Amino acid sequence: MPQDKSLIVIPDEVVMSKIYLIRAQKMMLDADLAVLYGVSTGNLNKAVQRNIRRFPDDFMFQLTKKEFDDLIFQSGISSWGGTRKLPYAFTEQGVAMLSSVLHSDRAIMVNIQIVRVFTRMRQLLETHTEILRKLDQLQKKDIEQDQQILLIFEYLKQLEQAKQQQEDLSNRGRIGFKRDDET
Repeated sequence: MPQDKSLIVIPDEVVMSKIYLIRAQKMMLDADLAVLYGVSTGNLNKAVQRNIRRFPDDFMFQLTKKEFDDLIFQSGISSWGGTRKLPYAFTEQGVAMLSSVLHSDRAIMVNIQIVRVFTRMRQLLETHTEILRKLDQLQKKDIEQDQQILLIFEYLKQLEQAKQQQEDLSNRGRIGFKRDDET
């Protein structure tokens, strides 16, 4: 597909900064997507509403007031100007579905880039999970070794006690009748 030179390439860091964790899912907000696609939030939402059957609840949902307030508080999103409606949040699948309702070249290119960023994030998370699994294995081995070392010390302590008892027994004075020739 020939790429238009006038289209702006958006750095991956910018895309990543627009991905939020909402309801334990990586999501992007309608206003952020509209900026990336170069359309107004209203037009983006109109296109979605015209094709609402393409956006089931696991692709897109509207934030609650509390979720939106928490998001503003946690991420420092400016609430300047306010919003009349609570924003919509799109999952990776919802973002991919947007390419079927937004038909500009920019929307297609931005969509491809967003999907690639989501894929890279998933790969990083899998790598991170593998590292955590290996650390857990090392910790378990360390605990097993600690227990074995403690067992060795316990055995050494018991041997020392047995040696001390043997020594005490051999140094103890004899009990019983003493003959004159033993003194």
